Amino acid sequence: MTGFARMLARRRLLAALPPLVGVASCTAADLIANRPAPKLFELSPKSTFPPDLPQSRSTVRVESVTATAGLNSTRIALRPSPTELDYYAGVLWIDVVPVMVQNLLVESLENSGRVDALGPAAAGVPAPFALLGHVREFQAEYSQGRAVPTVRVRLQARLVTLPRRESVDAAGAEANVPAQSGSIDAVVNAFDEALGSVLKQIVIWTAQTLHAIETGEAARRGRRPGS
Repeated sequence: MTGFARMLARRRLLAALPPLVGVASCTAADLIANRPAPKLFELSPKSTFPPDLPQSRSTVRVESVTATAGLNSTRIALRPSPTELDYYAGVLWIDVVPVMVQNLLVESLENSGRVDALGPAAAGVPAPFALLGHVREFQAEYSQGRAVPTVRVRLQARLVTLPRRESVDAAGAEANVPAQSGSIDAVVNAFDEALGSVLKQIVIWTAQTLHAIETGEAARRGRRPGS
């Protein structure tokens, strides 16, 4: 091939490249635009508590909840085996799991009517106590290859004084709820029931712990709590 022929062939190739790139770009854009949006799910706070739950006079700040790396996500986790963590396709939580749990914990404490709880929006309001939380388990577990999972939720909580951050007490709460079927809606319902049970346990423990502290302080001062 002569030099002129090579140059002509190169020009023809370069002239053909832009339309090909444009077609490829449009195809990628079309694929992204046509991809179905993920279905979003949110869970509910707890609203029913024992009528004899003690009243606390203290304010507690619910600080940022933490979680293990695999659960610090908006993705809905599942465990197909004891050593494997995966996620459901096409579905997401409305927020990352720790933030969702924190917000629901604040709402549940408020719904109890026994504890004055502060969330992230009240960062400047003083409080004598802080409630810390850590999500240990928050997944649907498929044991022995079963098609219908059991949802497992486990939360650790610690109450500390402010501003010195001295530990007062700690507790753990766990719930295991079998889903009614293998559908994602049934799985989310099981998550809602399991988290509701855990939130209720933590709220009861918080109210009882704060009341015990106030009762002890009142006894040392020689008066009844609340007087």
